[in-house]
Amino acid sequence: MAATVDARGLSCPQPVMMTLQGIKTSGENSLLVLVDTETSKENVSRAAISQGWKVQGIEEKGEEFHITITKE
Repeated sequence: MAATVDARGLSCPQPVMMTLQGIKTSGENSLLVLVDTETSKENVSRAAISQGWKVQGIEEKGEEFHITITKE
């Protein structure tokens, strides 16, 4: 089961910072990041890629985005 970073309701750069923290501390090979803005979705995806992670999928659920990232 992937670790989850819940950054809904937060504005950038908080979702990015929380994602980077999750990457560093989770010890997991995958993370599920929950955000609720298009900007956060794009910024979190870019941040994950910059850390050598891959965006496996982005699922739109209502007004939320569920971003699954995995370690390469």
